[in-house]
Amino acid sequence: MKVIIVGGVAGGASAATRLRRLSEENEIVIFERSKNVSFANCGLPYYIGGVIQERTKLLLQTPKSFKDRFNVDVRIQTEILSINKKAKTVEAKNLATEEVYIESYDKLLLSPGASPFIPPLEGIHSDKILTLRNVEDMDKIILKTSNAKKVAVVGGGFIGLEIAESFLEKGLDVTIVEFSNQVMGVVDFEIASIIHKHVEEKGLKLILETAVEKFTEKGEKIVLSLSNGEEFEVDNAIFSIGVKPENGLAKAAGLEIGKTGGIAVNEFLQTSDKDIYAVGDAIEVTNFINGLKTLIPLAWPANRQGRIVADNITNGNEFSYKGSLGTSILKILDLNVSSVGLNEKFLKQHNYHYKTVTVSRGSRAGYYPNQTTIVLKILFNKKNGTIYGAQAIGKKGIDKRIDIIATAIKGRMKVTDLSNLELAYAPPFNSAKDPVNIAGYVAENIINGELEMINYDEVSIYQNKENHLFLDVRTKEENERGAISNSLNIDLNTLRGKLDTLDKSKTYIIYCQVGLRGYLAHRILKNNGFNCKNLNGGYSIWSKVQ
Repeated sequence: MKVIIVGGVAGGASAATRLRRLSEENEIVIFERSKNVSFANCGLPYYIGGVIQERTKLLLQTPKSFKDRFNVDVRIQTEILSINKKAKTVEAKNLATEEVYIESYDKLLLSPGASPFIPPLEGIHSDKILTLRNVEDMDKIILKTSNAKKVAVVGGGFIGLEIAESFLEKGLDVTIVEFSNQVMGVVDFEIASIIHKHVEEKGLKLILETAVEKFTEKGEKIVLSLSNGEEFEVDNAIFSIGVKPENGLAKAAGLEIGKTGGIAVNEFLQTSDKDIYAVGDAIEVTNFINGLKTLIPLAWPANRQGRIVADNITNGNEFSYKGSLGTSILKILDLNVSSVGLNEKFLKQHNYHYKTVTVSRGSRAGYYPNQTTIVLKILFNKKNGTIYGAQAIGKKGIDKRIDIIATAIKGRMKVTDLSNLELAYAPPFNSAKDPVNIAGYVAENIINGELEMINYDEVSIYQNKENHLFLDVRTKEENERGAISNSLNIDLNTLRGKLDTLDKSKTYIIYCQVGLRGYLAHRILKNNGFNCKNLNGGYSIWSKVQ
């Protein structure tokens, strides 16, 4: 069997090597448009910043190593111009020699990836405006910014933040311009607000809720004209506002394109042509949680899909792709942020009935040195306990917690099952009750009706409600450093002795710094006949979004 693979990164490379491991009989040909095959595209920003110092470390395979180890024919700098489904051929063009030729196939795999989205703005094609997709782009960015002192990054998503970090750590003056009111749109606003404060403290400038309307070259500089009427001048701009599926080849061949713009595939990753498969950033996938079609341009899904396609091509369609969760993580300076599943913005937009739990706990035992704080948010269905998603932010241990929850979601566990997870514990690594366990306990209390919470964005609503009063149970010193306006301050440790000063006709909205003392106060009041609710995440979360 002759298998042609279009695209030699992630999904394409994974499929090729799996095909060979399954059979020595297959003839496998990879066509890759760029000059490199099987490169670590997720590592490109870190080479720009100097964290990865050897360029060769990014090149996982070469055409020669593919041939020597896997007997795979890799043709770099070769673009597939068209597909003839009836004849089962592709038209290929060698970009170095301009030679155009026809190649036949028995099975075809499309893994062209996604390309940076570039809107038709005035001045957008200046050579001072750069994008990052492959090794050649990386080299161009390094060359063009070698003497730069001031750069702008347009877009505050994963790539934008990673590039901004790289430039900032090299000592450049860096500004991010983001159209939304937050960076990293996969997380919710209160989690993003922690990122905002952190990066600004480290010297990164943020211009939010602002679009770039045009670029103008000014000598050796480039001027950004913004939607707020301001202009500023930089040496270079990196454009990173998102990606779009590379669907042009598939569309021209008459393959079905989904509503998302991704190539439509079935559960076996077959396109509308039974002999053509597709994987990676170019396809639309099924969201594992809600069953809707979506785009999830991440490395894990692409690699997993490549392996599944290889098995299906070799053995027939026996293996299905179960859908994607969109599990992701980002390092931004010395802070880490991670997410899985659906966020609150999506749940609100689609009228889901949901609740959230936000807990702040230590990454290790509180008495062990160098403990750092983890903020963990979980979204779930109050009636049946279905976990919709989770987000976490902190300096250590973020990946572990989100990976636990991603596994729980894939295992169809309920949010109340999280309290039963038996997780590794020793003081250098964890507390006896992991933050995931704690979040499970809180969710359990909400589901059982033992605890009622309000979120940070509901504070102003309750401030204007009659017979509602905010109760701060932190110490007097904490209260004096900052508090919700018009709130009553009673230290938790003195609360029992002051119950007779409280009014049972009122509903008390209790808060502390992160939530634990607030919960203890809630139990004291509730058990003494008071009406009360708690502020989710405590003063710490509320104060960061002000």
